[in-house]
Amino acid sequence: MKLKQTTRGLFRAMRPRQWTKNVFIFAALVFDGKLFIFPYLRDTVIGFVVLCLLSSAVYLINDVADAPADRLHPTKRNRPIARGDVSAGLALAWAGALCIVSLGVAVALDAVFGVISLGYFALMTLYTFRLKHVVILDVLVIASGFVLRVGAGAALADAIRFSPWMYVCMMLLALLLGFGKRRQEIVELNGSNSTRAILNEYNQALLDQIISIITGATIVSYALYTFSAPQLPKNHTMMLTIPFVVYGLFRYLYLVHVKGEGGAPDELVLTDRPMQVALGLWGISVVLALYMLPPV
Repeated sequence: MKLKQTTRGLFRAMRPRQWTKNVFIFAALVFDGKLFIFPYLRDTVIGFVVLCLLSSAVYLINDVADAPADRLHPTKRNRPIARGDVSAGLALAWAGALCIVSLGVAVALDAVFGVISLGYFALMTLYTFRLKHVVILDVLVIASGFVLRVGAGAALADAIRFSPWMYVCMMLLALLLGFGKRRQEIVELNGSNSTRAILNEYNQALLDQIISIITGATIVSYALYTFSAPQLPKNHTMMLTIPFVVYGLFRYLYLVHVKGEGGAPDELVLTDRPMQVALGLWGISVVLALYMLPPV
């Protein structure tokens, strides 16, 4: 019974729900026109698994470091390590094993991908112990992790024509999700001080201003990408995907400002049906524009 509880707790501590963040690695594969080229698809799928294991190693290290503070938090105290279901030693040992295996596979798969994976792990570890305590920089670092995921996918897909606009769009989207999460955490505090000192450096007015700026910048950047990136169809059919992006962003703002559900933005994709429909239609429209509609 104890072994089963520990195994289940260890799996939960790896945060499999947050593996959805690693789908960013497929961006270069799709937008560079190589989705149906098997060697690139195979390598990107393997890379996705590598990033999932590597990010889980980071989560385990983070939860060990944060366990004392998590025990004082109304919901985070139920995390397996904070609650005592998984010992700190076991968590760190498993994190080390995940790190060694994932980085080994990454280097064997592609040298550049291996370097990016190592850089991602180093940056996120630095975030765990230092950078998450620096206001604004904490969210910028998280967003940088998403850009590294995109870069990792570009390395595996040999995406030499991959537009720099996509890096801009991905960075802005990650910033929007990060600051949206911070806003929800501030709302949940309801004026009281947080056990996490960094949250005391933010307030709702500041975050609302930042979110408004980033939302507009994201829409403009994506729109510019759809008709200015050199590798896209010359008939500008990618512009037909803009409404789905706009709806998705506005739906996210609705969930944050009206429903108060921005605390775990990566999980909204798994729970909010309109968001799922918008993402699905956007994905279909992208594939149609890039792969199936005849150029004009």
